[in-house]
Amino acid sequence: MATQFASIEPTYRNFIERQRVFFTASAAAGGRVNLSPKDGASFRVLGENAVAYLDQAGSGNEAAAHLRADGRLTIMFCAFEGPPLILRLYGRGRVHRRGGLDYARLLAEAFDGAEPPGARQIVALDVELVQKSCGYGVPLFDYHGERPSLVRWAEAKGDEGLDAYRRENNILSIDGLATGWLDG
Repeated sequence: MATQFASIEPTYRNFIERQRVFFTASAAAGGRVNLSPKDGASFRVLGENAVAYLDQAGSGNEAAAHLRADGRLTIMFCAFEGPPLILRLYGRGRVHRRGGLDYARLLAEAFDGAEPPGARQIVALDVELVQKSCGYGVPLFDYHGERPSLVRWAEAKGDEGLDAYRRENNILSIDGLATGWLDG
């Protein structure tokens, strides 16, 4: 049975902060739903109704396009170890592009100014609803470590190569929606 909350309670904040992976889901009217796994180390709880994650370069930029078009974003955490639990954060999100003032402020305040190679944007979510459910169907997994591939790829590309890659792959969603990458 699912239980809903108006904000992130301390117990669930602690759960979120221990997770190694989370998933984002977004969509725009008439388009495809995008579901992406993200590195748990990139996630921050900013307050009872505010969270953000530091997004790195990827093959697409669907969430940015969807947030620009619609604003809705769902973030899901699953307990892959310990007691079963699924926790979803529902709300409205926005993208702070690398190089912008809001990006710099959030990077300094929430991420100690540490920017990993390939950092693209910070996605912030105003949490409107928190829902927990049992998670009984989620299997147990053992954590073995982080994959170094994305960092190595970004380092090899360098700033100019990453900018070219983003211009080629992150301007439009797979449904043709603008991501805002060329704005500002």
